[in-house]
Amino acid sequence: MICKSIIFVCLITIVNSCKAQILPMNTALDNIPGNAHVKDLNNELDPYIGTYKANFQGDEITLFIIKEENKLEKRVNKQFYRDALVVKYIVKNANGSILQNTQNTSTNQLYSIGTRPSENSVILYYYGTNCGVGWGKVTLKKLNSTQISWDYDPNSTSVREDCPATADKTVYLPETSGLIFTKQ
Repeated sequence: MICKSIIFVCLITIVNSCKAQILPMNTALDNIPGNAHVKDLNNELDPYIGTYKANFQGDEITLFIIKEENKLEKRVNKQFYRDALVVKYIVKNANGSILQNTQNTSTNQLYSIGTRPSENSVILYYYGTNCGVGWGKVTLKKLNSTQISWDYDPNSTSVREDCPATADKTVYLPETSGLIFTKQ
């Protein structure tokens, strides 16, 4: 009987330890164990979901913002899962010609890495356009139920050595602060 009880307790312990640890948004990267799930427990990301449009220097930018649960994050020394906003976009020039469309591609990724609840904003990481040109941080601030403010300041315009000479290295996203997008 005692042996069965010990085996039962061991099995329960093993089952519980196999479950991924759930952590709140904005948990510091150093405090996220491998295979943990950084979860949007307070629905901080939900107000940003939707389709938004803005015009900047003659271009029309449409953002398609969705919430992806369990987005895999791979780092050098660990991997974990995160609830994140994923932003796809279309940039058109004044003539209506599409300059860039990321709706059906996994390149030019733009996704959230944290929130600032006291500032009513979310921080996104942008991988940059082809060859990583323009990688950096984008901040979206919720102004009201139909508008968000956009701040993007790229960290680098340098081109990787392995970049093909024919690659389009233009950053089509608006490099500006305070641009207002309106929900459609």
